[in-house]
Amino acid sequence: MTDTWLIVGLGNPGTEYSGNRHNVGQMVLDELAARVGGKFKVHKSRAQVVEGRLGIGGPRVVLAKPMTYMNVSGGPVANLAKFFDIAPDHVIAVHDEIDIPFNTVKLKIGGSEGGHNGLRDISKALATKDYLRVRVGVGRPPGRMDTADYVLRDFATAEKKDLPFLIDEAADAVELLMAEGLLAAQQKHHAARS
Repeated sequence: MTDTWLIVGLGNPGTEYSGNRHNVGQMVLDELAARVGGKFKVHKSRAQVVEGRLGIGGPRVVLAKPMTYMNVSGGPVANLAKFFDIAPDHVIAVHDEIDIPFNTVKLKIGGSEGGHNGLRDISKALATKDYLRVRVGVGRPPGRMDTADYVLRDFATAEKKDLPFLIDEAADAVELLMAEGLLAAQQKHHAARS
């Protein structure tokens, strides 16, 4: 196994979904790609990929945005992990999370997928839940709005003002996670909101 990290931004393909809450993981990957200085290219695994290093002397990374719909993200993730010889403990899924407030970033390894079908499909394809997750808070739907309708909508106007800061924080969390480990990243990002 290599010391390369696979960082996957979850979302749906197509411009009609690009601003949706459900695509915040892919927004974070765009920020990471800018930091690497790379452009996404289509890979045979049904994902757009950027390879490079984060920071000077930083870890080698494979940034990936599956070109499949969110609920079937597992195939591309498992194929990339196999292709680049990356173990599940070096896979980071960046995704939207309704169970934490908007403008919040939390990190964890393994555990429940919390009803997130993209994560469920990745767990099935990797045959383990023990991969890292950077959970980007999008908040709960208002009133009785259906969860699927909520995550498939663009961020509200007020949220859009803070969105660049949230994306930046999530990208920072990914970098810290690789550099210093889960506990250090949790201490920094979880404490910021308590």
